[in-house]
Amino acid sequence: MKLKTLMMSALIALSAPLMAAEHTVEMKNVGADGTMVFEPAVLKVAVGDTVHFVPTDAAHNSESVPGLSPEGAASWKGVINQKVSVTLDKEGVYVYQCFPHTVMAMVGVLVAGEPTNLDAIKANVGPLKAKFALNKDRLDKYLAQVK
Repeated sequence: MKLKTLMMSALIALSAPLMAAEHTVEMKNVGADGTMVFEPAVLKVAVGDTVHFVPTDAAHNSESVPGLSPEGAASWKGVINQKVSVTLDKEGVYVYQCFPHTVMAMVGVLVAGEPTNLDAIKANVGPLKAKFALNKDRLDKYLAQVK
């Protein structure tokens, strides 16, 4: 019985990468939420899924915000005007930004699995929000969508 359980566990672990999904987030000058946005701005995925950040307009990047992702999660920093792909390796909430447009609150939220660190994220967004000159409530609205 133990051998059968062990074999099933191994099969599930080996097939997990095959079941991983891919998602696309566009980096835009104008979108549904106004100017300088990621679409979709809030995206729920599974741990192990890959998110492709695609610049549909010039002068954008995607990068994780230090301290606003699950503990031990890999960070990323995309190059301006280039696609960057990120595989989410830890469960929880990830907040990311377009560095050149942080002042305009060009931010987004990824949720991998369950939002286990949502309270910690909400408690630590102050320094990022202090950089916003426009759209000051955008990140709060995005985080309110996380369930």
